Amino acid sequence: MLWGATLRSPHPYARIISIDISAAIKIDGVETILLSGDVPGKLTYGLIASDQPVFASDYVRYMGEPIAAVAADHPETCRRALDAIVIHYEVMTPLTSIEDALNPNTPSIHPDGNVFRHQRILHGDANATGDIIVEGEYEIGMQDQAFLGLEAALAYPDSDGAGVELVVATQWLHEDQKQIADCLAMPKEKVRLQLGGVGGAFGAREDISLQVHTSLLALRTGRPVKMQYGREESFFGHVHRHPAKVWMKHHATAEGEIVKIEARFLFDGGAYSSTSAAVLLNGITHTQGPYRCDNAIVEGFASRTNNPPCGAMRGFGVVQACFAHEGQMDKIAEAAGISPVAVRLLNAIRTGDTLITGQVLESIAPVERCIRETDALPLPPPLPSDAHELLLPGGSGLTAERRHIVRGIGYGVSIKNIMYSEGFDDYSTARCTLTNGSVELKFATSEVGQGFVTLAPQIARSVLGVDNVTYDTIDTQIGSAGSTSASRQTWMSGGAVDGACRLVRERLFHHVGLMHSIDPLRLVIDGTDVVDQVGTFRVSVADASEGIEISETFEHHHRATEELDENGQGNCHTAFAFVAHRAVVDVDPELGLVKVVQIATAQDVGRVLNPLSAIGQLEGGIAQGLGLAVMEEIVMKDGKVRNPSFTDYLLPTALDAPDVVAVMIEEYEPQAPLGAKGIGEPPCISVTPAIVAAIRNAIGKNIERIPVRP
Repeated sequence: MLWGATLRSPHPYARIISIDISAAIKIDGVETILLSGDVPGKLTYGLIASDQPVFASDYVRYMGEPIAAVAADHPETCRRALDAIVIHYEVMTPLTSIEDALNPNTPSIHPDGNVFRHQRILHGDANATGDIIVEGEYEIGMQDQAFLGLEAALAYPDSDGAGVELVVATQWLHEDQKQIADCLAMPKEKVRLQLGGVGGAFGAREDISLQVHTSLLALRTGRPVKMQYGREESFFGHVHRHPAKVWMKHHATAEGEIVKIEARFLFDGGAYSSTSAAVLLNGITHTQGPYRCDNAIVEGFASRTNNPPCGAMRGFGVVQACFAHEGQMDKIAEAAGISPVAVRLLNAIRTGDTLITGQVLESIAPVERCIRETDALPLPPPLPSDAHELLLPGGSGLTAERRHIVRGIGYGVSIKNIMYSEGFDDYSTARCTLTNGSVELKFATSEVGQGFVTLAPQIARSVLGVDNVTYDTIDTQIGSAGSTSASRQTWMSGGAVDGACRLVRERLFHHVGLMHSIDPLRLVIDGTDVVDQVGTFRVSVADASEGIEISETFEHHHRATEELDENGQGNCHTAFAFVAHRAVVDVDPELGLVKVVQIATAQDVGRVLNPLSAIGQLEGGIAQGLGLAVMEEIVMKDGKVRNPSFTDYLLPTALDAPDVVAVMIEEYEPQAPLGAKGIGEPPCISVTPAIVAAIRNAIGKNIERIPVRP
């Protein structure tokens, strides 16, 4: 086996004058060095638009952009080879401002231009107004997904060089397969992917990182090649959450009921497109939040800059929208003289209401329940006068004193679309094979820690009444399962597994009916037995399936969606989920220290399939939302990342994690195959504005930027 490594640009924006690899290739142990000219197929890749080079050849457009890849006998040899490659640059002034990127007089930094997408939403009466008018300008910093398992891949070339097998950490095996095959100029079936152990993802593994580089090196050398990033390189190797600026103006009645919303969204997509167009769509279509609104004027832009590429991250554009609309709801409450809870209950959206896109909300929408049940959860006890230092903001630093601590309470509520939107033909495939009382499942669903490998056997046991359920290798030797993103896998891959198991059950009943002269329609599964509902016949599933093999494959699709028209109207989303959060924080106003004491939450889940997994999603999402609220930010200066390490990029630890008090709102979702909605994203969305609202409540200052700085 050889090791691979990537040479990356130290500049955010520069023209490449020359590349000299002559000294590097002579180093003992170096097998090959690849540049852009060594890519046999497409020179670019991308999830939505193919605009990102496999290797930069003329310009580098962000700090960390790949320029070359080396394969050698040892990681240290790779490092020496990278150091020996000589590149001459003409360093250029980077474009780092969203506003500058939108200026038509700004030169384009890419042949495709500086704007990824412009979309507006016009709904209702543009001239409507209200007794109360509040506005704010909200800013969201760049957050990293900070998964623990770093990017890694191992590529095995076929002996004849006509194909490659790649073991990789990813969120979507088949999309990776397509993009890799295009770059390698190979048929898709010659590029076989197998899921490697994945330590989290949160959106950052949707895009290609080292997949093409590893495969190219293996094919060039004819030997297995392994690549793995360290933490610093990981910051440059994957996309991040979009920094954004959101202006909102709300018109409301004197009582606090929303009349009209005006908004302008600016998303910084960085150097390449990734999913910026879809993130923008999600952001602007969630402008109203989980509230009724008859009139709206919304404009959104996603722009290209020389900052690091941004793409999918848990919440996918809705995090940015929610921070703004929840800040606005608190301003309406104050202007109307009512409580933050009352203003949200007054405006809460319901099933059957019309969204600002003209789409009728058909999903079960228990927003009022979410708000009321969150508010009813017990508050934490007051901070004692002799509180231990670890209970105080600042912790063991002994910086805060009890007499300076002020407690605040804040609320946040959110709506989140689930599954894919805008006409995308989203589907998932699964196969179920029953033999001798045992079931084997086959799917390409990426397990990134969300627990599908636990849920899928649960579904099979429930449908088929068997105890022994295993799953085959997760790879591309079956149809696509789609991406593990958009809170979609419980609904989509869960629906595929359920459908395959039901087809097998039908054939099992038919087999038993033939063997015992019973109408198959009378047969049901009772526990682990096949039972005649109108007779006394009973046989175990194990005995009924002895000596036979029944295998069925099922492809689950959700209902069709459509693209928005020029005015932002259309049925663009599939379904929605809802959640409310209440944050309790302690603040030392003099020192700018914050401790989140408790998060209470009630989440609309449709139906809980695995309680332990569900609470894990809630607690994990809350931790990520807390990080964005008070500490997590990739710090940029002139396009350069200043803190690409967990020393300087601050993450919440166990000591920062608050007590979480949670209830699940179970109202069966009839559109969902199992009645269950995806629950992965909502926990991280409205917890952030709830924490910021609690800080505002504690200190009385209007905070409109996250993370909140001391």
